[in-house]
Order: sequence, then structure tokens, then C-alpha cells
Amino acid sequence: MNLITVSDLFYGDDGLEKKIYVIRHCEAEGQPKEAQLTENGFQQAVDLAELFVDVKINRIISSPFIRAIQSIELVAKRAKVNIEVEERLAERILSTEMLPDWLEKLKATFDDLDLKFDRGESSREAMQRIVGVVEEIFKNDSENNLIVTHGNLMSLLFKNYLPDFGFKEWRKLSNPDVYLLKLTNKEFTIERIWQG
Repeated sequence: MNLITVSDLFYGDDGLEKKIYVIRHCEAEGQPKEAQLTENGFQQAVDLAELFVDVKINRIISSPFIRAIQSIELVAKRAKVNIEVEERLAERILSTEMLPDWLEKLKATFDDLDLKFDRGESSREAMQRIVGVVEEIFKNDSENNLIVTHGNLMSLLFKNYLPDFGFKEWRKLSNPDVYLLKLTNKEFTIERIWQG
């Protein structure tokens, strides 16, 4: 995705440049909360840590899912920063039932943000969770923040600010993936920085 600027999204900006690195977890063995990283995923976590070796990190906030925490542990250790677990960064639940056509149903939820399936969560509900985390971070004093989350939730965060970000863009996300959200003088930018 190219650099995109959206103006006047936030108020009370103190002139400090604030950054949030939004990270999608590394390759995992499956979708359950307890699923761990694969062998390849652990190697990706090493590569991810290299990306941040020269970045002064103030906060790391992670989904409670094991694969998200494992993805960022090495970064946290090197930066000497504790991992804060945040339930609002957990992956969106599309449905509590098995959906053989889940991909088509997921696609539909990018077009209808209020569509829900079988005690699942609508896109709008999931979006509000992660946007709440991001806006709280931008209102605090820390300058360099990392949040670790999941592909669907990450794409809904971007869709909140960039309405054209949809199913097609979600499919292009990689494991891991890293985007930089930056707020400078009320100018908000989103840029993909992970090269794989």
C-alpha cells in the first residue's frame, strides 16, 4: 500500500511525532487461541526482531493469543520492554460455528460492516475494538509503540481510516506483516514497512 495521508483525524496533538507499528503475527500452526508458531514462524520472529533492532520502543501491546505473543517476545527482550496483553487485539470471531464457505462470508462482512453470523462479531464491532486501542495510544506520551494483532482485525483498523481497504487488500497481507501508523501535527499516515 502506498503512503496515504488523512488530515485532522485527531485533536489535541502536542506536536510530537507518535508512531504505532501494527504487526500481524508470524506463521502459526492454526487458528485457536493456543496455536503456537511453526518452525518457520519462529524464524520469522527472529527476522521481525531484526527489523526493530535500531528502533527505540516505548511500549509493546499484544493480542492474548499465543502466536501473537511468541511473535514479539524477542523484540521485547531486546528492547527491555514488557509485553502488555490487550484483549481488544484478539482476532475477530466471524462465527462460533464451522462455516464451510467462511471465505465468502468474510468477504461479505467487508461490504456490510454490520453483518453477523452465529454469535460472531460484526466488522464494525471488531473495528471499534482495535480503533479504541490505537486512539488511546495516540493520546498518551509514548512515541514508539508496537501492537501485535491478527490479519482480519488489522485490515479492519486500516478500513476505518481508508474505506477502500477491503477483502482484496486483506488477502494480500502476509505473516508476519508490519505497517507504520504515524501521527505528526494532526497528519495521520499509514505505510507498509515489512519487506518479507
